[in-house]
Amino acid sequence: MKFSTKIASYALTALLRLARKTWRVRVHNDPRPALKSAGTRYVYALLHAHQLSTLAGAEPGVAAMVSRSGDGELIVPILKSLGIKPVRGSNRRHNQDKGGIEALGEMIEHVNSGKPAYLAVDGPRGPRNQVRKGIAALAKDTSAAVLVVVAIPTRRWIVRKAWDRIQIPKPFCTVDGYFGEPLTIGAEESVEEFRKRIEQALNALESQWDPNEATWQAATQKT
Repeated sequence: MKFSTKIASYALTALLRLARKTWRVRVHNDPRPALKSAGTRYVYALLHAHQLSTLAGAEPGVAAMVSRSGDGELIVPILKSLGIKPVRGSNRRHNQDKGGIEALGEMIEHVNSGKPAYLAVDGPRGPRNQVRKGIAALAKDTSAAVLVVVAIPTRRWIVRKAWDRIQIPKPFCTVDGYFGEPLTIGAEESVEEFRKRIEQALNALESQWDPNEATWQAATQKT
């Protein structure tokens, strides 16, 4: 990591930790107590835009896939400071492996050990709201339920020029976490079919609880 990147990363970590102390978290339709009681593994599927908001209520011990890009370098110290295990790698681009296969293997080991994991499923570079197959493959290989979740701050900044329109919760706001029903892969269902079902469920959840952002996304897909 470059010295300038390291300084920026630790500054962002300090700011985020400070802001996080001011955030209030409310969770709705939380299926995790029932899943834990039944001994069912689970993994989170969230939009890239909601990464920072999700950190407000991040579950200790969860693993998160982080790209090997410069942006990923900035995020790693933040995750570690919050008790989140960063796993480096991302999807193949231009027929070049970006560490995604190795990272998926590490995520599988983590989930099989009984700990959860989360993926920003339309990352690392979009298109926004289009789920990649990694989450479906991870759930299939670990017999885990997929928890689709959207994290919506009551007050936020939206980086409108970013491809994901990433959201930054403002200090002293409330972050509402809305869960959909847990999804599991069917006995005769392919990874691609499951991926599509995850995408539909996650986008429907955003449409229900954050219609302005969902409407913006739908409009861009029509143009």
